[in-house]
Amino acid sequence: MNDYQSGQLMLPFFSRADFAEPSVFLPENLLREARRQLNLDDGLVPRVCLLDPDGDILDYLQHQDRVARSRSWACYHTTLWETEVDGTAVGIVAGVVGSSFAVLVAEQLFASGCSLLISITSSGEIAEVMPATSMILIDRALRGEGTSHAYLPPAADVRINEARAARLGSSLNYSGSPVIRGASWTTDAPFRETTSALMIAREAGALVVEMEAAALYAFAEARGQDVICFAHVTNSMAVAGADFEKGPTNGAVQALEMLAAIIRNRDEVGQSGT
Repeated sequence: MNDYQSGQLMLPFFSRADFAEPSVFLPENLLREARRQLNLDDGLVPRVCLLDPDGDILDYLQHQDRVARSRSWACYHTTLWETEVDGTAVGIVAGVVGSSFAVLVAEQLFASGCSLLISITSSGEIAEVMPATSMILIDRALRGEGTSHAYLPPAADVRINEARAARLGSSLNYSGSPVIRGASWTTDAPFRETTSALMIAREAGALVVEMEAAALYAFAEARGQDVICFAHVTNSMAVAGADFEKGPTNGAVQALEMLAAIIRNRDEVGQSGT
């Protein structure tokens, strides 16, 4: 009787060593079958795409009548909306919460023509003093989820491409909405954010806790793709009242201004990605 049949946990399976081995299941093949079954034409998504887990940015743009549903996005699980930011076409996928879902969508976006993916997620405050509704450019994510471990060998954290972070520089610190650069803790289990776990994350340098960055950065490093993750500080785990406030327009205008700054920066340095 093997470890699976005996019901025992087979730890070597969770300590993978097959990082250089290609996957049998490919995003291109999933998209091909989705197009066939959903009768969709071939088409590319915008080169710049945004993951909007909370959906507040999309809601704002829909109320402004500034988005149109993509007619070629062949994902079974999501809808892609297209808008224009600072003269550039941008694709938006809302409701993508959690590391495995985020990477599932990211794989398909890059297989569909995306060359820069930006994630703007809400997050819980870990650092003892944080400016209200501030934005964090996540430059390092503690790997407290499972998806990153399928893309990269074991390590405590995963980092943004440093060349990309350095080029962003002060361009994100537009008037009135400074962006803080720092670390996050990525978790798969938000309702297991215990005092002990939060203390460990704080001691490791995390400013906030969120649910996608470590997996997205691991995917980006493994696949050589361009991904930038931001955390919007919105709560302190609801331990008191008046929590989960994102500021005016639920942070949508703030996020769109930041997105415009990224696009301008990208235009200045060219379309090379990393």
